[in-house]
Amino acid sequence: MKFNLRLLYLYLFSFVGLLITVIGSIQILDLGLKTYVFKVSEYTYYAEPVISPDGKQSPGISVEEQRSRNENEQNNQRKRQLSNSLSMIIVGIPLYLYHWKTIKKENATQNS
Repeated sequence: MKFNLRLLYLYLFSFVGLLITVIGSIQILDLGLKTYVFKVSEYTYYAEPVISPDGKQSPGISVEEQRSRNENEQNNQRKRQLSNSLSMIIVGIPLYLYHWKTIKKENATQNS
C-alpha cells in the first residue's frame, strides 16, 4: 500500500464522518435515557418579579404558569438536541461511507 496525500485525505474524512456519526448517536442515546429512563428534571426556572412602568412590583406569575413555562422550555430543548443529533448522523454517515468505499475501491484496484 503506497502512502500519498490523497490516501491521507480519504482516511481523515472517513474518520471525521465516523466521529460525527458516533457523537450524534451518543447524543440521541443521552436524550432517550434522560427522557424515558431517568426522567430527571434538567432545568429549573425561577421567575423574577415584574416591575411595572410606575415602579410598583407586581406579584409575578403563578406556580402553575411557572411550571408550564418550565415544561415548555424543556420540550423545546429536547427538540433542539434531537434535531442537532439527527443532523450530525445525516451528515456523518454519507461522509464516512463515501470515503470508506473510495478507500476500499482504491485498495482493490492496487491489489489486482
